[in-house]
Amino acid sequence: MSMISILTKREFMSFFATPIAYVFIAIFLIMSGIMTFNLGSLYERGQADLLPFFNFHPWLYLFLVPAFAMRSWSEERRSGSIELLMTLPITAFQAMVAKFISAWLVLGLALVLTFPLWITINYLGQPDNGVIFAAYIGSWLMAGAFLAIGICMSALSKSQVIAFILSISISFLFVLSGTEAVINSFKGVLPTGAIDVIASLSFIQHFDSIAKGVIALNDVGYFLLVIISWLTAGLVIIEDKKAS
Repeated sequence: MSMISILTKREFMSFFATPIAYVFIAIFLIMSGIMTFNLGSLYERGQADLLPFFNFHPWLYLFLVPAFAMRSWSEERRSGSIELLMTLPITAFQAMVAKFISAWLVLGLALVLTFPLWITINYLGQPDNGVIFAAYIGSWLMAGAFLAIGICMSALSKSQVIAFILSISISFLFVLSGTEAVINSFKGVLPTGAIDVIASLSFIQHFDSIAKGVIALNDVGYFLLVIISWLTAGLVIIEDKKAS
């Protein structure tokens, strides 16, 4: 665990040694503001909540997180530094966990920096702060799921562009799976049980449940399972590359 913490600190600081973290956070904050106030009509709604802010998070993460994650392993493989990394007294598991946690902390920092919105909504009305807090937790968990997919795809390809496209494509399926259009398209084709399984894979469905203020074990467990599954797949890929 001490080695993981050392690697995590190193990876976290490396994000801020280059413009990567600053650019990501700046774009996230700007796009969040535009979508909340312009597209979400925060003021015009006349309700003291942050639903216009959180409703756009799945779509923001769909593009921003893969762009943020695409270099995590791809750059290591392209530059050849992965061979050096694997000769150090660390395991691929430790490296994978450190890369994920450090990047997840940066995503968490981006969320924390949106606190002026929370302050604003409290100034304008009397929101249910418990619900807002739960939505923040749900958003961070969902961001972690997007991130795990992105890191796995980065491990799969030396090309950051290919990793980016693959990440968006897979993440898009997880986002769309619970939408009404997708569910209706399968009605009459698949049995109800199969349709329910497809719907249960949706990031939006589980995020919306948490955003309502109920941090249920099945929703938290779902995001953690997605994170663990994709990181494990990425670890298998790295171990295979290492062996070959």
